[in-house]
Amino acid sequence: MKVGIANDHAAVDMKNEIVKYLESLGYEVINYGTDTKESTDYPTYGEKVANAVADKTVDLGIGICGTGVGIGLACNKVKGIRACTCSEPYSAEYSRRHNNANIITFGARVIGIETAKQIVKVFLETPFEGGRHQRRVDMITDIEKRNETK
Repeated sequence: MKVGIANDHAAVDMKNEIVKYLESLGYEVINYGTDTKESTDYPTYGEKVANAVADKTVDLGIGICGTGVGIGLACNKVKGIRACTCSEPYSAEYSRRHNNANIITFGARVIGIETAKQIVKVFLETPFEGGRHQRRVDMITDIEKRNETK
């Protein structure tokens, strides 16, 4: 599986640790984030990883900023993206299982590296259940389509 990862200046160290962790698990990781701790703008990197997920350059994405919220908001502006900000593994699991989320985001200033590793592992290993949940995901897509031209 190919995973895209994006980050701003607040999350360089966490991103580097997550990349090493994912590679140790056998994932191919593509870096869409910054490698500098100089102030940067999370929307730039959120859009990059979201576009990579949307055009299927990567299978799933990860976004990390100070809180995970800002980069998640930016990711969700790209058509076809369902990014969820999670601070613990349970929400990460159900974002995939029920919502078919394709990007997970979290905050380097909110959680520690071990929790981040748990979140990422659960997110990447959990399949979408489909069934009744597909109808709801389709409803989200319909909202997106209705608001394309507004």
